Amino acid sequence: MTSTKNRTISRGDRGALVGFCISGVLIAAYITVFSVMRIIELARGVDVPVLIELIGSQTPVDLPLSNGTSISVGVDSAVITAPQLPAIAAVPGIIGQVAQILTIVIVIGCLILLARSVLTDRVFSRRNTALVATAGIAGLVGFATVRFFDNMLANATVAQITDNGIDNAVISVEPFTFILGAFVIALICTVFSIGDRLQRDTDGLV
Repeated sequence: MTSTKNRTISRGDRGALVGFCISGVLIAAYITVFSVMRIIELARGVDVPVLIELIGSQTPVDLPLSNGTSISVGVDSAVITAPQLPAIAAVPGIIGQVAQILTIVIVIGCLILLARSVLTDRVFSRRNTALVATAGIAGLVGFATVRFFDNMLANATVAQITDNGIDNAVISVEPFTFILGAFVIALICTVFSIGDRLQRDTDGLV
């Protein structure tokens, strides 16, 4: 039994995928430019703003109210400016920005290749499954790496400026976020793997 019916996506879907690819390129370009500017700022090491995570319950601040009084609140993050950023802080910060560029380029590159494959009317395949898995793992590991080096930058900056006089979070990572991300990635990879198997079975019947 043979069939000559071609399975194609609609013109609207093609336009959406092309728009997705263009948006991905623009996002990658924007983040790359931003990261390069940050690298230059960190390498210069003068008056560098650094975001730090604070232990809110141990960092009370008086917040002024409109009636002239104030209320004590816990601050969980703040930006401090380092007049002279030491190399022990600048180097991890630069590595984190490089990791961010690589992560974004890999993830968006894989997704664009996936969209290109879909535009050729091939949604499920081993190549597409590999692209989805690569994008997911690269994003998960890459952003965890960026977070790790940003923590090193913040801790070194606090140690240099305040002589450890601020109770900042040494490691600020939300495990649930990464667990949820890993679950979603595994689910998507499983769907593509099953879709690829069904696609090959269907093609074998045609």
